[in-house]
Amino acid sequence: MQSTRQSLANFIFMSRWLQAPLYLGLIVILCVYVYEFGMGLIHLVAHANTLTDTGTILLALDLIDMVMIANLLIMVTLGGYQTFVSHLHLQNNPDHPEWLDEVNAGTMKIKLALALITISSVHLLRTFMDPAQKEFYVVMWQVLIHITLMFSAVLIAVTDRIMSGSYAQTKS
Repeated sequence: MQSTRQSLANFIFMSRWLQAPLYLGLIVILCVYVYEFGMGLIHLVAHANTLTDTGTILLALDLIDMVMIANLLIMVTLGGYQTFVSHLHLQNNPDHPEWLDEVNAGTMKIKLALALITISSVHLLRTFMDPAQKEFYVVMWQVLIHITLMFSAVLIAVTDRIMSGSYAQTKS
């Protein structure tokens, strides 16, 4: 019976590797964003002399948005793999990101929430800057979504703080 129980436990533990293809898929998505960023940058440079100031800012915001989403993809890929699949063993790598040492499920949630708020902020700024986007409902929904993301991030941070505090108390 003990052998069966241990085999089942090992099988369940190994199932975490089923997530590895998902993280590889995120890398493919990142490649698509790199391509789209390059095309957007080429478009911006090629039309620099014909763009208005607002047009330049809008294209720049589109590129910033792509960079923020790429950052989010990297955070999810590296942090998720490190947290849920296997250690990356990058401590001796000179390019090792410092934030990766502190990643756990709680900090991942907070980092992801903050990244989503930042992306939402860029979208909101683009909406405010784009004269074609003056429909009230578009702006209203974007603002409501942004406020909801901020509220959710605060709740996640408070919950993580409470959980880590109660965990530290029970461990003492």
